[in-house]
Amino acid sequence: MRRFDGKTILVAGGGSIGPGMGNGKAAALLYAREGGRVLVVDRALEAAEETVALITAEGGQAMACAGDMTDPAAIGRATGILRDWGGIDVMHFNIGTSLPGGVTETTPEDWTRVFDINLGAAFHLSRAVLPMMEEAGRGALVFISSVASIRSGLYSYASYEVSKAALDRMARSIAAQYAPKGIRANVVLPGPIDTPHVTAVVAPDADPKELAAKRAAMTPMGRQGTPWDVAQAAAFLASDEAGFITGVCLPVDGGLTL
Repeated sequence: MRRFDGKTILVAGGGSIGPGMGNGKAAALLYAREGGRVLVVDRALEAAEETVALITAEGGQAMACAGDMTDPAAIGRATGILRDWGGIDVMHFNIGTSLPGGVTETTPEDWTRVFDINLGAAFHLSRAVLPMMEEAGRGALVFISSVASIRSGLYSYASYEVSKAALDRMARSIAAQYAPKGIRANVVLPGPIDTPHVTAVVAPDADPKELAAKRAAMTPMGRQGTPWDVAQAAAFLASDEAGFITGVCLPVDGGLTL
């Protein structure tokens, strides 16, 4: 049997911000390849549909849903689909944004925006799916955070670092509260990963080749990770293979945080 045969997975942020493979897209593909039925949610419907097309081309099961997970109405639409499908087994949260600047350079408006997306969306979505998991007596939540939650990097972006640290703590709070109810919550902390998000959001003005070389040099392994590295870690934590693991923050970083 494949790890997710008969299971329903919601991947929030399952599209990609630009051409190529992002962490959410890779995760959605992997869950489907492992037998799961995947609801791909993304703020941009076209991005979600692109991921779904890749899944269905391989014979997998998936549906696209447009929605901003900071909007309760959009969350309601997504969870309505899940209820029609009979519930949810895995919630995979891969939504995030970053803005450059330390505390004094970041405006209050930008600070609030980053927290609304990186933490608020996770909070609202978790509140929506946890009752369904509790009703079923099982479930797994996987939050994609960042090693920026535990160390400083090449750039100063305090709002991103602090919001990701709060995301880690929220996941562990969920893990503690819901462990007796058969529900697990874990976190993946990606290090330097080669995704469209890096060139589109993190460092849009940098030379791509120079940026890639600088990021690769950060890790003891001497390379950037791939979205598949992140997806494989997430799928393990979401699967029954990790049935006795909860509240873990797993670095996927080529040894960066050693």
